Amino acid sequence: MSEPSHAEHLSVEDFDPGASSLTGAVDPAIMAELLTIRSSIDNFDATLVYLLAERFKATQRVGILKAKHRLPPGDPNRELAQIQRLRALAESAHLDPAFAEKFLNFIISEVIHHHQAISESHSAVAATGVVPVESADGQRFVAHPEASPAHPAAATDDGGTQLQ
Repeated sequence: MSEPSHAEHLSVEDFDPGASSLTGAVDPAIMAELLTIRSSIDNFDATLVYLLAERFKATQRVGILKAKHRLPPGDPNRELAQIQRLRALAESAHLDPAFAEKFLNFIISEVIHHHQAISESHSAVAATGVVPVESADGQRFVAHPEASPAHPAAATDDGGTQLQ
C-alpha cells in the first residue's frame, strides 16, 4: 500500500477508520476494541483540526490589526505568558508540560510567520498607493473596498500576501 502524496487531495470520506496493518494478525475481539478506541482518537483529531482552524482565523484578524497599526508581528511578553499558562494547564491536565510548550511554540512560530507575511503585504501595497482594506469577513486584505465574494478577482486568498 502506497502513501498518498501531499499534492493529492484527500477528502474526509476517503479515510478508512479500519485501516490497520494488524488486521488478521490479532484476535478479532482485540481488534474490535482497538478500533473502538481509535475511533475516539479520530474524533479528537478532527476536533483539534477544527479548533486550530478557528484559532488561526482569529490570529489572522490579529495580524491584520497589527499590520494596519504597524505593530510588530511578535509579542514576546504575550508569548511568554501564554507558554507559562499552557504549561500550568498541561500540568493540571496531567499532560507533559514540555510537550505542551513545544506544541504552543510551533503554533506561535506559524502565527508570527503569518503576521510577518500580512505586514509585508500591507507595507508593499501601501507603498504602491493602493491601501488594502479588511474584507467583510475580517479574514484577509482586499485591494478594493468593493471586493467581496461577489468580486473575487479583487480579493486575496492568503491573508493578504498576494493582492491582484
